[in-house]
Amino acid sequence: MIGLDLQILGPALIAGLLVLATHVPLGIIVLDRSIIFIDIALAQVAATGVVFGKMMWGDVSVWIVQACAIGAALMCSALLVWTDRRYAAVQEAIIGAVYVSAAAVQLMMLSYNPSGAESLKQLLIGQILWVSPLQLVIVALVYAVALLIWYYRDLSRHSTLFYLVFAVVITLSVQIVGILLVFASLIIPALATRSAPPRWRLLIAFNVGVVGYLSGLAVSALFNAPTGAATVCTLVPAALIASAMIRRRQVPADEEAVGPAKVVAADIWPKPTE
Repeated sequence: MIGLDLQILGPALIAGLLVLATHVPLGIIVLDRSIIFIDIALAQVAATGVVFGKMMWGDVSVWIVQACAIGAALMCSALLVWTDRRYAAVQEAIIGAVYVSAAAVQLMMLSYNPSGAESLKQLLIGQILWVSPLQLVIVALVYAVALLIWYYRDLSRHSTLFYLVFAVVITLSVQIVGILLVFASLIIPALATRSAPPRWRLLIAFNVGVVGYLSGLAVSALFNAPTGAATVCTLVPAALIASAMIRRRQVPADEEAVGPAKVVAADIWPKPTE
């Protein structure tokens, strides 16, 4: 239990809750719009911006690296807004092409970095255990603005605003929790609650994410496993259990309609006695 140090796991859990606060509602929109891979594509583009910024300026200026990441994500968002309006029928294919292209460019840049393999690992699984208080404050402020926009504007109907908010949120998230956990946080809770009552869907999805993150942090601490990968692995069973419970509590409409009808028919026309 020595590994369960609250000084390390506490900030990591806060970071996870902040990520879930924005990724769960945005993930539901992504799932409903059937643009599933937009999150991983934008995450890959933002990660490519991070790699480019570090390759050009190193770790001297964190703000320049952040500007490169956000700038890359915003340019990608502008491209996807344009393609969504002109080529909506093949938007998912375009998103896939963006992801592959960004990944290829990123790998080419990392090939010139002696520690490229380690940098790639950090981008994939994140550094949630090493998040600083300053990072948490910055992320909390940006996410608060994103949540306010989501609350007062229907992002499912405003594509440009949706892509803008999405790009900024993903850029910050990918540097904390990594590409894999960004995708998992967006899609898995939303997918698990697809058949939940609409008014409860958001709350249930958030709780699924909380269970996944808590379990992932515990598994990571106890077995010295990569936190991002462990959290993805615990999110999946949490989502499966939640989905099964939701389906079990639902009564099919046809059973509700057929059941009473059989009773009434039996009362009106009872079987003749021999």
